[in-house]
Amino acid sequence: MEPEKKWYAVYTKPRWEKKIDSVLIRKGIESWCPLQKIERQWSDRKKIIEDPLFKSYVFVRISNEEKTKVLMTDGVLNFVHYLGKPAVIKNDEVDTIKRYLAEKDASIFIISQEGFVEETKIRVNHGVFMGNEGTVLRSGKKKVYVKLESLGQVMVVEFPAEFLSPI
Repeated sequence: MEPEKKWYAVYTKPRWEKKIDSVLIRKGIESWCPLQKIERQWSDRKKIIEDPLFKSYVFVRISNEEKTKVLMTDGVLNFVHYLGKPAVIKNDEVDTIKRYLAEKDASIFIISQEGFVEETKIRVNHGVFMGNEGTVLRSGKKKVYVKLESLGQVMVVEFPAEFLSPI
């Protein structure tokens, strides 16, 4: 019987997402680095590039026995943890992201943090809490503190402003 495999998110060194994804695949580990096509402007031209959707994150579908193999990969910093344990990502959440990225003109818009005043209802667009809705508690220079109510619990999570959009 094959051990049960679950999706996890791992933190990577900045700008190493695609490299780590390919190294993990060569190691025989099911890995996924969600990419979106964006247009970048250089001084002499514009170019469409594939940029990681989640900065410093790569998703892996592994059994417990493969966790060490993932952590031993150069550029992988750690698993994303929730309540002291590596956070398990639900299969349907991964499928939702894959379906979204398969849409013809899928893109995520970044808005400035000035749009986040206290009590603003927001939606999280990036990271482990993607798709969740919450309420802004306080807004700092680069971080926004959001109250997320899920599982009957209230979590206060600090997010970079670019991860959020008002509802």
